[in-house]
Amino acid sequence: MAGQADPAEMRVFVDTYGLRGFEHIADPGSGIWRAFQITAQPSFVFIDDDGEIRRHIGSLSLEELSAELDLLDA
Repeated sequence: MAGQADPAEMRVFVDTYGLRGFEHIADPGSGIWRAFQITAQPSFVFIDDDGEIRRHIGSLSLEELSAELDLLDA
């Protein structure tokens, strides 16, 4: 899993595939994966101001990501 790889390898992956623009998290011990019940990559975790957590396992289109972010803004 890329999120569990060496941070230097992750940077190369992000640069190679043009994935800058949002945070990528290194989780070599899988603690974040376990805490947020992440089971696959890519995954997104959205936490609203009340601490409510929504998970999306899998890819999101730009429109789907925008809709999720709009929900956080509501």
